[in-house]
Amino acid sequence: MVFPATATASEGAHLVGSQLSLLWGLPFTGTLLSIALFPLVAPHFWEHHFGKITAFWAATLLVACATSFGILVTATEVLHAAALEYFPFIILLFSLFVVAGGIQLAGNLIGNPTTNTALLGIGAVAASLVGTTGAAMLLIRPLIRANQDRHHNSHVFIFFIFLVANIGGSLTPLGDPPLFLGFLKGVDFLWTVTALFPPMAVASIVLLLLFYCIDRYHWRKEGAKWPTSHVPRQLRIEGLHNVAYLAGIMVVVLLSGVWKPDVDIPLGLGVALPLEGLVRDVVLLALGYLSWRTTRRSIRVENAFAWTPIQEVAFLFAGIFITIIPVLAILRAGKDGALAHLLTLVTTADGRPNEAAYFWLVGALSSFLDNAPTYLVFFNLAGGDAQQLMGPLFKTLLAISAGAVFMGANTYIGNAPNFMVKAICEERGIRMPSFFGYMLWSGGILLPLFAVITFIFFR
Repeated sequence: MVFPATATASEGAHLVGSQLSLLWGLPFTGTLLSIALFPLVAPHFWEHHFGKITAFWAATLLVACATSFGILVTATEVLHAAALEYFPFIILLFSLFVVAGGIQLAGNLIGNPTTNTALLGIGAVAASLVGTTGAAMLLIRPLIRANQDRHHNSHVFIFFIFLVANIGGSLTPLGDPPLFLGFLKGVDFLWTVTALFPPMAVASIVLLLLFYCIDRYHWRKEGAKWPTSHVPRQLRIEGLHNVAYLAGIMVVVLLSGVWKPDVDIPLGLGVALPLEGLVRDVVLLALGYLSWRTTRRSIRVENAFAWTPIQEVAFLFAGIFITIIPVLAILRAGKDGALAHLLTLVTTADGRPNEAAYFWLVGALSSFLDNAPTYLVFFNLAGGDAQQLMGPLFKTLLAISAGAVFMGANTYIGNAPNFMVKAICEERGIRMPSFFGYMLWSGGILLPLFAVITFIFFR
């Protein structure tokens, strides 16, 4: 979730992860359980008060932190998380949400199994080119329109999250933040293409075949027929100028990672905002504004564009970014932190890296925590030398990269676009699974698939 290009160190007072117990993770756990349980046991209450509930858990942590470590440390951590992590994260989501919402695939696209499978395949490829968030925001509305008349359609969007919002972003550093972090640490831009293509291809092919079978079953169960008009005709793209804005977003994100003017803007409390981060965020907001002003209102009306999904994501992730602060501090402490016993699992008795353990441990943490810092922790734990990791430790870096990207699909909060897709679908009247309901799908489908990938690539 963290925007990698802005995660720079500051000089202020911070929490020391080695001094924190796992009890400091309770507010984060409470936030996750609230997201998981309230929509099930009190959906009406949650719908109207989710912001207050999230704020309660954030306030609980902040009061405890201020009492135990002082207001200065607490304020520094909040400012650091807000300026360097949350606002860049939400600004990127906002710009993609607005720009993609101005692109409409118009025509008689019908969501039959062949069309749906083709859209998922196209989206999986596009995710490595424009990022998982960009591809998800670009294709989710056409997919919703194509399937809006089907009675059983939630599985379409579950597989969309699996493929487009996560696994598809494996092949370039633009695909997912962890890979972009690796690129900044010296991993060759094309390394991900050659290294991650085999496991990505296996996962994608299996999921597409499985999806086609499931979708064909529901299609026949509903008594749907294959009309002669099922072949897309008169398809056209409206709001095509937004593609230029989308390309601009990708270019700005890439440049913010490689352009380093070494100019920091002090914000106080020892926190400084890198100039490249400020320029990037301003340009992203400008592109979103231009898209809003230059796109015909009728296009957004046809897209059923609404602000509710981005508002929900902004509120919930504000709480997540605050309550996750001590958890990430413990994780960064490595062998000196309360999670040190987990880190010992990635090394065999004779001192060699255990690639299977790297894959599953990085993946498990990335399913609930931020996959970008998780990637960095294990990248450094494996030596932190990009040349060594691309050479003799090739399988170790492969396991870390695949775990961070693939297993973000395990939960709604594993990767940024997951929750966005859920929110947009629910805004359009699609009944998506609950937090745990989604995990039943991911556990039943993805975990066996990841076990196969482990056997093929990491044994």
